[in-house]
Amino acid sequence: MQAASFIGGTGFYLSLLVVAFWCVSPRPAATVGVALALSGTVNAVLKLVFAQPRPYWNDPQGMAHAAEPTFGMPSGHAQAAVVVWGLLAVHVTRRGRPVGLPGPLPALRPGWVWAPAGAVIVLVGVSRVYLGVHSAGQVAAGWAVGAVLLAGVVRFGPRLLARWRALRIGWQVTLSAAVTLGAVAGALAALAPPGEWGRLLVDGAAVAGPERAGLEDALQAAGLLGGLAAGLSVTARRGWFTAGGPPPRRAARLPVGLAGLAVINLTVGFGPAPPALLCGRLLSGLWIGAGAVEVFVRAGLARRSTPALPRTGEPAMAEDT
Repeated sequence: MQAASFIGGTGFYLSLLVVAFWCVSPRPAATVGVALALSGTVNAVLKLVFAQPRPYWNDPQGMAHAAEPTFGMPSGHAQAAVVVWGLLAVHVTRRGRPVGLPGPLPALRPGWVWAPAGAVIVLVGVSRVYLGVHSAGQVAAGWAVGAVLLAGVVRFGPRLLARWRALRIGWQVTLSAAVTLGAVAGALAALAPPGEWGRLLVDGAAVAGPERAGLEDALQAAGLLGGLAAGLSVTARRGWFTAGGPPPRRAARLPVGLAGLAVINLTVGFGPAPPALLCGRLLSGLWIGAGAVEVFVRAGLARRSTPALPRTGEPAMAEDT
């Protein structure tokens, strides 16, 4: 169950999506990445709004196989699983091929795709209840919020993307910043004094301040969302890029890109915690979506797409290798 919980974590998804964006199939990875960042932002704010303790917080005798510092409602793992695996299932059923695989493949029946995706979604949620860090209701709420976000991305994503592309780059960056600031404002507004469970027993030690941990989560998610949106907009305006090429060339992008992320985290990490978290994730999103791509192209590790962008109205998850 620990493994199932691990593969349902945002960190695990982001690691795979960064590799997919830089080295495999940029457009689908970018779509899922932005949706995941949006999901994380919504989840962090909702946790502060509901301020609901995790099951073992109210029961000093309760045992949890994992410790979590943030509030429990709704489950972020369950919510992210629905968004990520749901979007991947939508892409595969629409395109008839796994993300990043070149060449035509026979169309896949929806059941062959949705059954394993649904199994992973259920397994991730059950693992969180088994580990004692969420109640069944918190997991169900995560699934419900994730389903709403998934439906919104699938239904309105292409239309919003077409309108976004029609904006000038200055407006795109400004709106990206506005989304980040709006999410931060929402998180700050949702902060409330803790209840009688303000001092919690976690593994026998007194731990206080879940509202601070929740705020830090919200700052990181909002920063990443704004950074990705702005960075991807800049890359699109510059002509996007293709992740194709020999395997050694694709693999060579990873150390370059990861080195940039390391520099950002090491330098920004010395600042005051909340602002550093926000700025660090914002810069990381900009680097992932634009900075690293620019370096790849200039270093000959990648090339610009031809045509630069798909025509307005094409699906947001168009295949690009």
